[in-house]
Amino acid sequence: MELILIRNYKCNGYTIGHLYYNDKMICDTLEDADRGLSQELSVEENLHRKLKSITAIPTGTYTISMTTYSNAFGPRPFYKEICNGRMPRLLDVKAFEGVLIHCGNTVKDTDGCILVGENKIKGQVINSRDTFKKLYALMKAAHDLGETITITIKDK
Repeated sequence: MELILIRNYKCNGYTIGHLYYNDKMICDTLEDADRGLSQELSVEENLHRKLKSITAIPTGTYTISMTTYSNAFGPRPFYKEICNGRMPRLLDVKAFEGVLIHCGNTVKDTDGCILVGENKIKGQVINSRDTFKKLYALMKAAHDLGETITITIKDK
């Protein structure tokens, strides 16, 4: 399963993107501010550009693990019910650890992660829980079939 996240709007303090699967847009995304980090840059250069907890992850392609339990989100009832606390986690992100795809509405909820929902309010996503449920179901089905799940993050 290959997901494509295209960052469309880079604003002061946040980034709005569209997430695609099989050439079909499945939802909007909200990330922290894009500061020009890239998988092509060294860890040191990415760390130099990064501002902790308020920087979008580097562009590039990442494998997603569906088996990692999140200590931050796993105990929450919503995530217990939907994914048994095992959140979609991006692996080997230069200068970042614990990058997840999860619910949230504003940039205050991101902390370097990718939020999913509908961008119907400037600088936010709404209907995040319903969106996460649908996206997680797609990803879990692919995982259960033994497919490798990847996400490519790129600029418009």
